[in-house]
Amino acid sequence: MKNILVPIGNHENAINTLQYAIDFAEKINAKIYLAHVFSSSTISGSFVKMDNLLEKDSKNVLLEHLSNVNKKNVEIFSKSLKGHTIINGVEHLVEIFNIDLIITSTKNDTSDKSVFLGKITGSFVKDLKTPVLIIPSNATFKPISKVLMAVKSGKIKLQSTLEPLQKIKDSFNSKLHLLQVITPTLNENDIALHSELEQMASKKIKTKNATIFQAVLEFLHEENPDLICVIRRKRGFFKKLWEQDVVKKVDFESKIPLLVLKGKV
Repeated sequence: MKNILVPIGNHENAINTLQYAIDFAEKINAKIYLAHVFSSSTISGSFVKMDNLLEKDSKNVLLEHLSNVNKKNVEIFSKSLKGHTIINGVEHLVEIFNIDLIITSTKNDTSDKSVFLGKITGSFVKDLKTPVLIIPSNATFKPISKVLMAVKSGKIKLQSTLEPLQKIKDSFNSKLHLLQVITPTLNENDIALHSELEQMASKKIKTKNATIFQAVLEFLHEENPDLICVIRRKRGFFKKLWEQDVVKKVDFESKIPLLVLKGKV
């Protein structure tokens, strides 16, 4: 996990997320690629492009954010990029810079106070194959001593899925507490844990619940983790993203950073 992408907008959470990313990157000895994506526009229906102006504004956003954080000794590359959509631009950057992890805000695209996870961050989770570390608006970095990982199925189909989690465990000497949620729809054949995942866990908890959302909320206070970890599956923790593109606070909310690993869908 050497290359971290931090896509930012003008949202107030961006500076906090960037500082968290810098602090995190310093501990794991990674580089940061800071990106702002803009799209072409027209004036009064004409075909006069404003690319130069938009690019200048985009670069100013990057400079302003960088001037408001402690860069420490982390190597940071900033990039202003034109794209048809933010997700297309980020996807392009992931490919050309060989990105291992995306760090982003929970909500970088809306002022709706009822939303926990916004559409842009939701699209990163849904549409990209890269792991995503989601930072709540008021979260500040601290060493990751304990990770609470929630799963239903114990199967891991891709060998690369657990690599970011293993890197965090190695870098911070973290303890992994594995919360397996037995839901009414879980197939008995999926209960057995993947051998590597089982070996990584210092504590294993089994609980019966209707959803992983509810189980995590129930165990957050008891476990008090520094990081929550889930695996994005087609019908897993983020099922609601396939339905509404956002996650409402009434469904799930956390002040703890959330690492979304990418499983085979």
